[in-house]
Amino acid sequence: MKKSIKLAAAAVLTVAMLSACSDSSTNKDTTNNTNTQTENQADNTNETTSQTSDVPAAEAPVFENVSVHDPSVIKVDDTFYIFGSHLAAAKSTDLMKWTLIDSGVADGNVLIPNVTEELKETLDWAESDTLWAPDVIQLADGKFYMYYNACKGDSPRSALGVAVADKPEGPYKDLGIILKSGQWGEISPDGTVYDATVHPNVVDPDVFFDKDGKLWMVYGSYSGGIFIMQMDPKTGMPLPDQGYGKKLLGGNHSRIEGPYMLYSPQTDYYYLFLSYGGLDANGGYNIRAARSKNPDGPFVDSEGQDMIDAMGTPGTLFDDPSYAPYGVKLMGNFTFDSVDGEPTGNPYAIDYGYVSPGHNSAYYDEKTGQYYLIFHTRFPSRGEAHEVRVHQMFMNADGWPVVAPHRYGGETIGKYATSDIVGDYKYVNHGHDITADIVRSSVITLSEDGKVSGAATGTWKLDGDHNAVISIDGVDYKGVFLREYDESMETQVMTFSALSDKGVTIWGSHVALEKK
Repeated sequence: MKKSIKLAAAAVLTVAMLSACSDSSTNKDTTNNTNTQTENQADNTNETTSQTSDVPAAEAPVFENVSVHDPSVIKVDDTFYIFGSHLAAAKSTDLMKWTLIDSGVADGNVLIPNVTEELKETLDWAESDTLWAPDVIQLADGKFYMYYNACKGDSPRSALGVAVADKPEGPYKDLGIILKSGQWGEISPDGTVYDATVHPNVVDPDVFFDKDGKLWMVYGSYSGGIFIMQMDPKTGMPLPDQGYGKKLLGGNHSRIEGPYMLYSPQTDYYYLFLSYGGLDANGGYNIRAARSKNPDGPFVDSEGQDMIDAMGTPGTLFDDPSYAPYGVKLMGNFTFDSVDGEPTGNPYAIDYGYVSPGHNSAYYDEKTGQYYLIFHTRFPSRGEAHEVRVHQMFMNADGWPVVAPHRYGGETIGKYATSDIVGDYKYVNHGHDITADIVRSSVITLSEDGKVSGAATGTWKLDGDHNAVISIDGVDYKGVFLREYDESMETQVMTFSALSDKGVTIWGSHVALEKK
């Protein structure tokens, strides 16, 4: 189960509420391929001065990909399950090889076999024929509770409810709607007339236990922001007299959504993950984080800024510059471009990266102490096609998460020497903006004397077994070094991921020379 510590105003304004909590391009995800990513080749490559080859994988990991938009994870026994928009779900025992369970809001879906009738009230209220990002949790009675939702799409007219099943794969039976939004001109759950700039769009739920065993639900997308409310751990329903709950951040139609909470026993913080921007390939979706000592906040970013101030300017729509400065940016659009001397036999080796990664969940393994970030992403030159990706995540020296640059391939972090780290790296600075632009890698060199040269200059240091302390152009970054599998180069490479106190993430992936 999700561990008891989730170890884990006008209609013109609402037309643009086409939220990003769901992939609106299709009602049924169909991609379920093994290593099918194909990219168009770039015309130009980077050059390096002193390329150093890395160690080939003794046994390359095997990946089997699925398309589940907005994947929310739960582990049951030895199996990981992810549930996403359009009633899609998949499972894996190793976070690398995924099997699609089902997808599509149509009768016959194994999760809710009679879904059009079972959730008729929800679909009718939302004036929709599909469902958006759900969350599943196991409560003390051993049953699985699915928090489902539907949204009209061009307005925050949404309904959020809960269904229950004896098994994670269903069949789920509806227990009813628990929240509605978008009721223009009518009284909302907090007793005031619904206002989309102040009140939430009731989608994107994440239900979790805190470290003391209390049950909470965090939710929201665009509109009035991200909210949290306390739930009854026995029934899975909201405790009475909360209205919409407590606001954590957002409002005035900020493009912020997909909240997910993870408690870390290592740092004793609750981490609130968020997605900024729009979900499509041109939307600039990116993953952010904030933290608090309490599940209901207040949440702050690495600069100490209170996230309650992360909102749009009143009277504006999607005023990205107002809230872009808030939150630690973990990743956005990027490519690791091939450099001279690297192998190019892999069809997507030259233009490998992500576009609009987001709407993540996260998992902490109590036994191993490993953190995982689970999300969907689009890809360069592939339009709106999307797949699930899993990356390892680590806490840096300041207690902030940093995400490994490559997808999880079964690696564990090790004890490294300077000789393991020196050499040329494909370097990405994720910045702090919300943009559809793709950050293309450049080449830097980490020298044995602790200097950084090339496209950026500074210093680097290996602190302890694997901690990274890197100064680039006068800015200090703290993170980790990690040897992991580079799928595009089909070999093991040294990488680094580090974060500045301004909430900016940098990545490096070692250049891999083709074997002669």
